[in-house]
Amino acid sequence: MAHRKVALVTGASSGIGNAIARSLHRNGVIVYAGARRVSRMNDLDDLGITTLSLDVTDPDSVERVVDRIVSETGRIDILVNNAGYGLMGALEDVPLSQAQDQFDVNLFGAARLIQSVLPMMRQQQAGRIINITSVDGKVAQPMASWYVASKFALEGLSDSLRLELQPLGIDTVVIEPGGIQSEWADIAASHLQETSGNGPYKQTANRAAAILKAVKQFSSKPQVIARLVDRAALSRRPKTRYHAGSGSQVLYLRRFLPDKMIDRGWRLIGEVAQRIIE
Repeated sequence: MAHRKVALVTGASSGIGNAIARSLHRNGVIVYAGARRVSRMNDLDDLGITTLSLDVTDPDSVERVVDRIVSETGRIDILVNNAGYGLMGALEDVPLSQAQDQFDVNLFGAARLIQSVLPMMRQQQAGRIINITSVDGKVAQPMASWYVASKFALEGLSDSLRLELQPLGIDTVVIEPGGIQSEWADIAASHLQETSGNGPYKQTANRAAAILKAVKQFSSKPQVIARLVDRAALSRRPKTRYHAGSGSQVLYLRRFLPDKMIDRGWRLIGEVAQRIIE
């Protein structure tokens, strides 16, 4: 009899992570959902999903969670690295300590989880590592230098990791969301205006904040990403990359348009977005 697959989903307290945990559970996967805000995962508890306190920046927290899963189930088949946030602001205005925190969550947090689950996956000679990046991992947006850098880095890490792990029977898959309904845009826009809404970057910051607020109005539901994770986790031969969500079609344009044309496009989008939200 085939065993039920076991998954660990990080950043599961809201938005995309919450939808991923629900969808995998609905597809018969034993799901462990981790987040710092455990109290916000009561809805997952009600479904029979095991919720855990998890801080991806804390090695001890990561070790405790992985050890518990292995102790209770004897395996880990799927890791979904979804935990992350967006640090917005002009590079000149953002303290490097905040930039380091951004990388500690978005990049090194994912790496910590990967390092922690790999011994079990190697023993099984099977496993799926699914990294949630962003269209910003391929197409930079203004006033988001550190967030974009962290997602570009996670994309590159995933490509290299895929080559390392493929011979061991472990797949690495990247999911690139576009605009998705969540708290992310409001928090990012607020932080952006606090950081760079006054001073030499005011005009660009206001346009970038307008883009974030306008995109929210046209964003896709988190379930579109959850469905991609289902495919990445459960397909016999998953693709190396999947993308979905509002605006994710820009990834096709990125292949053909020169940088300066994309730069002009962002300026135009910013002007239009300001008019939309006014």
